[in-house]
Amino acid sequence: MSVIALAGCSGAPGVTTTALALLLNWPLQPGRKMILAECDPDGGAVLHGLLQGTLGDRYGLRNLSVAARTGEFSDAFWRQLIDLSGEDATKASPRDRLLLPGITDPAQAASLSPVWKALAAMFRGIDAQTDHDVLIDLGRSGAVGPSGVLAEQADLVVVVVCNTLRGLQAAQSRVSVLEERIGDVGLVVIDEGPYPAGEVQRVLQVPVVATLPYAPVDARVLSDGAEQPRRFAKSPLMKAARTGSRVLVQRAALRRARLAPGVEVSHAR
Repeated sequence: MSVIALAGCSGAPGVTTTALALLLNWPLQPGRKMILAECDPDGGAVLHGLLQGTLGDRYGLRNLSVAARTGEFSDAFWRQLIDLSGEDATKASPRDRLLLPGITDPAQAASLSPVWKALAAMFRGIDAQTDHDVLIDLGRSGAVGPSGVLAEQADLVVVVVCNTLRGLQAAQSRVSVLEERIGDVGLVVIDEGPYPAGEVQRVLQVPVVATLPYAPVDARVLSDGAEQPRRFAKSPLMKAARTGSRVLVQRAALRRARLAPGVEVSHAR
């Protein structure tokens, strides 16, 4: 079981695009499912990006505020998930890659403090109950502030950075803060710039867990619902996401193995 949070920083490349690539390539064992939860307090992107507004805003985090206050959170949560397993809605679809859409207006974030806490608690126990893994998209600012509880309770936190000078400079303070608060932070590098993984690790003092190619045409399929190029599923972006997802699973499992069963770990230092 894995609960992995993806965070960005000022000027960072798309965390949501990275999260979608990982979701669609996550190595699932038979019977297991994967949830991508858009928990960016600045607003989600999938409903009007990849899905092109086809579902309106009927689903998502904003519908969980009342449930978090009335003790009906679990039931309400499962009703908000939509299927991203395939483009069709036939019974043959595995329905094993699910999305919890984010808010559509940053102003809605003010009412979500109880939702962040309820989600964090639910994700900690979701595997024992339902055999689900979870990816949390925290966007550029969600790893701090009220939604930061999701990062604190995750098995692994990775920061999406671009290996340009501007990208590394922007990432330094965010990585430092997360290392202090959480520890065991990793990096997913978008390979747009000149700096190799070893140099990125030296500058930011945390390990590079995965590297994805800078592939704007393929990325727009995920970020904006653009038409898929031929052999999109076998593109360098999707192949790298498959490799990276396996490494993330392994790294999260190692961190969980270091924690004593049944003991809640405080990340405060």
